[in-house]
Amino acid sequence: MTEHGHRHGRTPGIGETELHDEAYWDARYASAPAIWSGRPNPQLVAEALSLEPSTALDAGCGEGADAVWLAGRGWRVTAVDISAVALERAADHARSMGADVADMITWRRADLTKDADFDERFGLVSAQFLHVPRPDRDALHGRLVALVAPGGTLLVVGHHPSDLETAPGIRPRHGDVLFLPEEIIALLEPASWTVVAAESRPRTTVDGDGRTLQVADAVLVARRHESASPPTDGLTRATQE
Repeated sequence: MTEHGHRHGRTPGIGETELHDEAYWDARYASAPAIWSGRPNPQLVAEALSLEPSTALDAGCGEGADAVWLAGRGWRVTAVDISAVALERAADHARSMGADVADMITWRRADLTKDADFDERFGLVSAQFLHVPRPDRDALHGRLVALVAPGGTLLVVGHHPSDLETAPGIRPRHGDVLFLPEEIIALLEPASWTVVAAESRPRTTVDGDGRTLQVADAVLVARRHESASPPTDGLTRATQE
């Protein structure tokens, strides 16, 4: 459920609960040969280029552009999405790039607001435009936090709430699915994490009518300290309270 170009562009009548509903996303992906641009998300590229490749979790991988980009740079990627249609398309994309890329990616269908049974922690946990309704958001972000290995990086990017004013035609009509980096910072144990960036980053995009728009991404980059031990049950303390 990632952007790779534009996200939620000209989607009529989408409701909050549909934003993490398997049937909705399967139908949406099945409605067209491709719904994203096929390019990696720009904030992922900006942050990952400076990291040493290790293991990565691509949360809400969509059609696989981020996972393929990471794998092509030496990352061993676990790519997760709620939609089986998206995962099949993503795997085809990876295979088209050759075995050196495809063999570096494991594809997994899961609802990350509920499923947390991973056997490993990751050097990079990336969630790009993975918007869910408020009741599930802390649980989702808490699981992402818990899946970062000691020394690893958490990268969460979403549409900034200011876009509801400046670019309302290409944003979810339910503002409650949008979030600020500070909401995720509240889930981090201060002694175990360094917040590298928590900000609004401007970006140029194109809407469904081909018009160029200036939008903003809400970006959180945080690094878990090498000495910090991640939770063993897949949940942070904050999500259990």
